[in-house]
Amino acid sequence: MASVTLKNITKKYGDFVAVDEVSFEVEKGELFGLIGPDGAGKTSIFRVLTTLLLPDGGTASVEGHDVVKEFQEIRNKVGYMPGKFSLYQDLTVKENIEFFATVFGTTIEENYELIKDIYDQIKPFNDRRAGKLSGGMKQKLALCCALIHKPEILFLDEPTTGVDVVSRSEFWDMLAKLKKQDITIVVSTPYMDEAKLCDRIALIQNGKIMTVDTPKQIIKSFPKTLFAVKADHIYKLLQNLRVEKEIENCDAFGEFLHLTLVSEQANVEMVKSIAQKYNPENLEVKEIEPTIEDSFIRLMREQDNSTESKVILHEK
Repeated sequence: MASVTLKNITKKYGDFVAVDEVSFEVEKGELFGLIGPDGAGKTSIFRVLTTLLLPDGGTASVEGHDVVKEFQEIRNKVGYMPGKFSLYQDLTVKENIEFFATVFGTTIEENYELIKDIYDQIKPFNDRRAGKLSGGMKQKLALCCALIHKPEILFLDEPTTGVDVVSRSEFWDMLAKLKKQDITIVVSTPYMDEAKLCDRIALIQNGKIMTVDTPKQIIKSFPKTLFAVKADHIYKLLQNLRVEKEIENCDAFGEFLHLTLVSEQANVEMVKSIAQKYNPENLEVKEIEPTIEDSFIRLMREQDNSTESKVILHEK
């Protein structure tokens, strides 16, 4: 049995559709990522699954319990860490953990082995108020409080947003250790580089799921040869290449342009030939392996084109 099941879940805010018939499953013991930018619908999905919001359509279950009819059973089995730090800022580190332990009828000592690795990092700040902690320490405190009752499934909504690179890395190391303790973890993030740390991911944009698969398989499914292009005055070259009929797509990625050709037999020399029309200085072209971000942008573009086609057909 899956830990989480969503079937055609919809959530609206007035006329705005935040979640648009979303369906996916999360297996027991899986580290599952919901990947997408701000406003994609991730938080609304998490709030439905943690019984904080009622869906406007579809069905969802967590650990076999319906999110509408059996919300109390779900709340006893899940740990939830919202995107915004929501603990009691005037309470100390220890007071916050003790409070949440009491709410769930347990103690720090009872489930200490589960939180030990995380709690030991913040224990030196036991008497410091939560509001005075750094971003990384707040993150660890929130995770301790979400775990204190030993949940079967953990929902983490953008847990690494706004923290430094080192804290992000440490946090994902902690998740890997928690996964070994048979806790199902569902995490959302706007950071595409974190997607590869999940067992499977769902890419979401505008409230719609674009694909669900392993990070490796999503990259493997990229349908075209991808090239990276670099030159002086890169923005000017980007504008020039985007009007070329032989160029299918061209996007800026840091100091490089990532592009695909219309031709199925694309190669480096073909790309160089097209670029050299504009006499770029210090031109560099190479074939590269796609990233999750490349795949996301391509799927997003396909979704937009599909929507535009439906609008045109409707207007006709």
